[in-house]
Amino acid sequence: MENIDNETIKFDCSRGCTVSRDQETGEYECDYRQGCCKLEAYNWLKGVNQEQYKDLFEVRFKNTRKGIYVNASGQGIKTGDLVIVEAANGHDLGIVTLEGPIVGRQMKCKGVDPETTPLRKIYRRAKPFDITKWQEAIAREQDTMIQARRIAAELGLDMKIGDVEFQGDGTKAIFYYIADGRVDFRQLIKVYAEEFRIRIEMKQIGARQEAGLIGGLGVCGRELCCANYITNFQSISTSAARVQDLSLNPQKLAGQFGKLKCCLNYEVSNYMDAQSRIPKVTEPLEFEDGLAYLVKTDILQETMYFSYEKGSLSNMYPLPASEVRQIIMMNRNGEKPGSLKSDPEPVGPQFISAVGDDSITRFDKPKKGKGRGRGNKGRDNKNKGRRPKKEQS
Repeated sequence: MENIDNETIKFDCSRGCTVSRDQETGEYECDYRQGCCKLEAYNWLKGVNQEQYKDLFEVRFKNTRKGIYVNASGQGIKTGDLVIVEAANGHDLGIVTLEGPIVGRQMKCKGVDPETTPLRKIYRRAKPFDITKWQEAIAREQDTMIQARRIAAELGLDMKIGDVEFQGDGTKAIFYYIADGRVDFRQLIKVYAEEFRIRIEMKQIGARQEAGLIGGLGVCGRELCCANYITNFQSISTSAARVQDLSLNPQKLAGQFGKLKCCLNYEVSNYMDAQSRIPKVTEPLEFEDGLAYLVKTDILQETMYFSYEKGSLSNMYPLPASEVRQIIMMNRNGEKPGSLKSDPEPVGPQFISAVGDDSITRFDKPKKGKGRGRGNKGRDNKNKGRRPKKEQS
């Protein structure tokens, strides 16, 4: 690695490694980068040894594709090693990302039983010529994807090629495509096989899976959840936004992939639990000094705001949901409470940031007031140098 220039080091974030090439020998060097992998799992059981998991390893390939393999090589395998593994046809090359008891946790999470499910094998560690062939296959992926999209458009197929992944030996490629309906791509596979001279596998994915393959940052400033940890995608509807009392604005509810954001489902259960304790107010509450109308509801704090003026956001009086329920029962029995005005002072719309009780105008420049100072100063300059008039006796 002494003859490797820093400018020749390439970061392959789709596979979670750095790639460099020795200038003298021409051999490739690949180093595993733990924080660069999509759907990475933290090994919180590192250092714990269990006999039944000593030969099981998680091997990662491009983007979110990974699997559990058993070490049949007799070699000592550890995290970060590049290994040659068994494939349906030929062999593939991947990076070992997990070892030890944490692999058993991953298998349990995916519903894989090691006693009944046949696991594919790890043949050996990757040799320099294996890595060279692997990098040559990777270099073909971008051009292959562009040509594949052109061919699909010429055939008039309603589909989109989202990504292309070559197998480690360069004899097979997986074409990930997106389509709204069923696509007959039998003719497409024949054209691809003649054009690229490899075995073809077509794999359909959804919009969220495509976002997980490509990756990116969300409006929250963090990595996309589908590229970070989500593997099972649940259906999301606008009812999740209604439950949380969010504005039904498609531009704000949709993510980078043109579908509803996955994070809309995160707090739905909390809101539904809080709403179960909030009574439904279909008519104004009756007090001795008049009718109080519901203006707004803070679902998580279980607080309801009422005002004596219908539709007014001023002079609002907060009431806990439990007290509102009692007042509704009193009105049904013909009883009226005293008054809301005996409660704390009415509140108006407030702004509270995530940092604290900061004013929303704290970054605005203060306006200069038009006082008399400027006029007096100008008058003083104008009269400067004049002799004062004599007082008349």
